[in-house]
Amino acid sequence: MKKKVVLAVLLGVILVVAAVVLIRWATDEYAVRPVAGRLSFEREALLPQDYMVGSFIVRWDSEGGGTLSICNRANPDKLLWCSLPGASFIAAARGIESVTESRGSYNIKDSLASVCSDQTIESIECQDGVLKIRGMLSGGTENTPYTVTLTETSPADLCFKTDIPDQGFNRTFLTYASNKDERFFGFGEQFTYFDMKGRRLPIFCTEQGVGRGEQPITLGADLTAGSGGSWHTSYAGVPHYITSQLRSLYLENYEYCVFDLRDSERVQVQVWSASMTGHILSGDSPASLIKTFTDFTGRMRPLPGWIISGAVVGMQGGTDKVVQILGKLRQLDTPVAAFWLQDWVGQRVTSFGKQLWWNWEVDDVRYPGWSGLVSGLEAQNICMMTYINPFLVDVSEKANSKRNLFREAEQRGFLVKNNDGSTYLIKTAAFYAGLLDLSNPDAYNWMKGIIKEQVIEAGAKGWMADFAEELPYDAALYSGENASSYHNRYPEVWAKLNREVIEEAGLGGEAVFFTRSAYTRSPGYSTLFWEGDQMVSWDGNDGIKSAVTGLLSSGMSGFSFNHSDIGGYTTITNPIMNYHRSRELLMRWMELSAFTTIYRTHEGNLPDANAQFYSDNETLAHFSRFARVYAAWAPYRSRLVQEAVETGLPVVRHPFIHYPDDRRVYAITYQQFMIGSEFMVAPVLDEGRISVSVYLPAGRWVHLWSGELYGDSNKGVYATVDAPLDYPAVFYRFGSEEGEGFARALRAAGILPAAPAENQQ
Repeated sequence: MKKKVVLAVLLGVILVVAAVVLIRWATDEYAVRPVAGRLSFEREALLPQDYMVGSFIVRWDSEGGGTLSICNRANPDKLLWCSLPGASFIAAARGIESVTESRGSYNIKDSLASVCSDQTIESIECQDGVLKIRGMLSGGTENTPYTVTLTETSPADLCFKTDIPDQGFNRTFLTYASNKDERFFGFGEQFTYFDMKGRRLPIFCTEQGVGRGEQPITLGADLTAGSGGSWHTSYAGVPHYITSQLRSLYLENYEYCVFDLRDSERVQVQVWSASMTGHILSGDSPASLIKTFTDFTGRMRPLPGWIISGAVVGMQGGTDKVVQILGKLRQLDTPVAAFWLQDWVGQRVTSFGKQLWWNWEVDDVRYPGWSGLVSGLEAQNICMMTYINPFLVDVSEKANSKRNLFREAEQRGFLVKNNDGSTYLIKTAAFYAGLLDLSNPDAYNWMKGIIKEQVIEAGAKGWMADFAEELPYDAALYSGENASSYHNRYPEVWAKLNREVIEEAGLGGEAVFFTRSAYTRSPGYSTLFWEGDQMVSWDGNDGIKSAVTGLLSSGMSGFSFNHSDIGGYTTITNPIMNYHRSRELLMRWMELSAFTTIYRTHEGNLPDANAQFYSDNETLAHFSRFARVYAAWAPYRSRLVQEAVETGLPVVRHPFIHYPDDRRVYAITYQQFMIGSEFMVAPVLDEGRISVSVYLPAGRWVHLWSGELYGDSNKGVYATVDAPLDYPAVFYRFGSEEGEGFARALRAAGILPAAPAENQQ
C-alpha cells in the first residue's frame, strides 16, 4: 500500500511538472510571434546611393524591394547591419502589459494593439555627417510618422535613434538580417545558454529564480512563492551582443526590451518605448568590440591588491567562531585576504533559513568586541568585509538595536511609495521591507552617510552591496519618473552610490564592494560583481555549471571582474527532494573558484544543512590547498586586472575572444574557460567524475599537473585527461612565461612536484 501511495505521489508530481512545462511553452516565447511588414518607397525619389556618416557607409539599394545596409570604410566589404529586402525595418505598436511580481521575480505579458508594421520611406537626407530617414508606419486603420537618425559616436561606433512622435505608440521594433550560422553571445549575465541564436530573450533586471527550469524545484518555487524563474531570468541582463561574424549592437534604453533571435535569418529587437536608441559597432576582433562597447559603459577600476591576494572567508556565527576558524587556517598556512561576515548586523531565523536584520549597524551581541576583532585581523593583514543592501526593515522587535533606520527613512519620505503615498512594503524571501527611493537626492545622500558612519567607521574595507533588482514596476518615485523604466536603472544608481561612498571617504582604490544586479553601465560604477544565488547543485540551469556560463557571458559585456559563491547559496529542505550541498560539490566548486578573479566562500541560506569548508579536516585542507593555488597565479591576475581597466576584457574569458574563427569553440557553454590568453581550465562539474574532455585550440598546451604536452600547432584537438579531486584540468600555452611562472610558484608552495631538472639540482 505504501509503495502505491508513493508511486501515486510521484506520478502526480510528474503530471504537474509536465503541465507547467506545457503551459510555459504555450504562453512564453513560443507563442509570441514577431511583427512583420512591407517596405515601400518611390523609386524615382530614392535612387541607390551611398551616404557617408563619419567613418560609416550607409547604403540605400532600391533593388529587390529595397534594402538599407551599413559598413565601415575600414572594411567596406563587411556588412555590420542590413535590413531584409522589401521588408520593413521599423515598426510600432500600442501595447498594454500585465506585470505581476513576487519576491523579486516578475511575470511579464504583453498585449499588442494598433500594430503599424508596414513602413514607407519618404526621404533619406545626409547633412553635416548626420543621416535622417523619414517616413510613415501604417497598419489597419492607423498610421504614424517616424524618424531614424544615424550619427557617428566614434570611428568604430555608429549611433542610431528611432523616434515616433505619437507617444501613444509605446512599442518600437527594429528588424534586420542575420545569417543562418551566425551565433549571438553576450547579453550581460546569462546563466543557461552562451549562444542565444534560436531564442527570444527578454532583458529585465530580476531575481534569477530558484531552479530556473530544474525540476521539481522550479515547480515548487513557483507554487509556493512564484519565484522559480526561467532560463532567461537574470540579475544582470544587458541589451548588448557580439556575434560569431563580429557584428555587435547595443541599446541605451532602460525600458523593457526583447531580442527575438528565433528566426534563422532575421533579428527583431523590441523596446517598450516610442523611441529606441542604440549603437552598431565596428571591429576586427571580439577584443576590439568589447573595448569599443566599454568605452560607452565605462570600465571597471583596478581591484585593490589585498582582495586578490588570498581567500575571502565568508562565514557567520560570531566573534569566537571567527577566531577559531582563523586559527585553523593559520595552522595550514592558508593565504587569507579578508573575512566576509554578512551576519554582522545580527541574524534571525525565517521560513527561508537564516537571514539578516537589514538595519546597517554592528550587532554587538552576536559580535562582542567587534573593534578588537577588526584590529586583530588588521594586525595579520586581513581585512574586514560586511554586507548591506538598499532595503530597510523595522527592527522594533530587535532587542539590541541602536537605531531604527527603517523608521528614520520612512519619516523623512526616503522609501519607495505606493501611488496612494503610503510606504511600499516589499516581501523579500520571508519578510517585508522598505526600499530606498534612489531617485530622491536627499535619500541618496542619507544612505551614503549611513554607509560611511555605520559600515566604514566600523572598520569594513569592503562589503557586499546586495539586491537592487526589486524596484516594483508600479511604484511611485520621488522624481516622478516611471518605475517601469527606472527599474533597470536602479542597479546602476545603487552601484554609483556605493562607488561615491568609497571615493568621498578617501579610500580610493583600497576599498571594494561587490554587486549582483546590474545593467549596461554598471561596469563603470561597480568595483566587483558576483553572480548571485546559485543552487547548491550540479545542474546547468541554476547550479555550478550555470555559474561558469554566467562568468563567460557577462565577460562579453564588460563585467571584467566577476565570481560566484563557492558551493552555491540556495539550499532547500523539502519532503519531496532536498537540495543540500555535498562535500564533493563544495570541493569541486573550490577548484573552480581558484581560477576566477575572487576566491570567496558562502555558507548558504541553511548553513547547517550544507557541507562547509571548515566541516572536517579534509574540506579544510582542500580549501587551504586551493587558496594557495589561487595565490600562486596572483602576478598574472594583477596584470589581467590592469588589462581589464585599459580594454574592458574579462579576467575569465570564453575561448571565442581569442579564437573567433574556430567554430568549435562556439558550442562551449560551461565546459571550459580561459584565464586571460594563457590558461585553459576545464573544471569537473559533474558528480563522481574523475576525468574531463577539453577542446584545445590550435597550438601546443602544457598540462599543469603532469607537464605533458597536448594539442596540435595547426588545428584544434579534443583531449581527455584525468582530473581526480585536487587536480582539475588546467593547461597553459607552451612557452608561456605566465604559465611557467605559475608552475614555479606551485612548486615553491609544495603543491606541484619539482621538475626533473630541478630534481637533478
